[in-house]
Amino acid sequence: MLSYSKNLDYNIIQIDTGYLRQGLAACYLVIDSGRVAVIDTGVEHTASRVEEVLREQGLTTDNVDFIVPTHVHLDHAGGAGKLMQICQNASLVIHPFGSRHMIDPSRLIAGAEAVYGKEGLHRSVGEIIPVDRDRVIEAADSYRFMLGSRELLVIDTPGHARHHFCIWDEASKGFFTGDTFGLAYPELECDGRSFIFPPTTPVQFDPAAWHASIDRLMAMHPERMYLTHFGQLDEPVVYMNDLHRRIDDLAALALDHDKSAADLDLAASVNAYVNQELTAHGSKLDKEKLGQILDLDIDLIVQGLQVWVSRQRESE
Repeated sequence: MLSYSKNLDYNIIQIDTGYLRQGLAACYLVIDSGRVAVIDTGVEHTASRVEEVLREQGLTTDNVDFIVPTHVHLDHAGGAGKLMQICQNASLVIHPFGSRHMIDPSRLIAGAEAVYGKEGLHRSVGEIIPVDRDRVIEAADSYRFMLGSRELLVIDTPGHARHHFCIWDEASKGFFTGDTFGLAYPELECDGRSFIFPPTTPVQFDPAAWHASIDRLMAMHPERMYLTHFGQLDEPVVYMNDLHRRIDDLAALALDHDKSAADLDLAASVNAYVNQELTAHGSKLDKEKLGQILDLDIDLIVQGLQVWVSRQRESE
């Protein structure tokens, strides 16, 4: 077995995408009757890992029927164009609000370069390759597609982003959740219990929509979630309330800061909140190790909260 891949049950293979650090982002191969769907894509250099895992399974890129990013954020969809380039039989299944960014990724690239710089973007994500419009399937809510004899169902799940959907796999009784069911890094697990938190990243954080999306997923009584960040999460009902509560806690924290006359640092408050939650969870990791795991996410969470607060202010 390759060091960056893991065979799960139900003919699902988890692949570490190699994005930024080990254990940050995963994509998944779903295999049925020799046909393959790649759910989330990682970045450009993830494509070589997908090819290696396919070879290990006695398959090739010709066996791939579907490339399915849960949404167009680059850690989930940055490698879609490259995979479509090497998987000539595949169709791209994408949210209707995200399809234009896959066909013409210029706005995605410009936005990412503004954050990471041109060199930083190329180093972390690689080339972002356009996808031929004729190979794109816009999958609206409740869209169903067959992988071999296996049905996959798309559920529209705004909250983290408006262009986000999750994929229900009846065979595993599981959802491929992208970011909708939060982040749960293995390093933060304590006594067999994961620590789950919501990535309120820019620019479309919507607490009410996110709560509704989580409730919609849970209404199907999933037995497991396949998180992009990171890995299989069993018994999701155990984590549902923590995720709901932390969405509200972060939103309230951002609103309190916005209304306060004091010159308060939202980033410091979010850091303090997450560390407090981790301590209650039982984490014994030191500050340096937590920073290595969480600094990027906390920075993006703060940016997302600031954009959301600004939007709330404009709507008053």
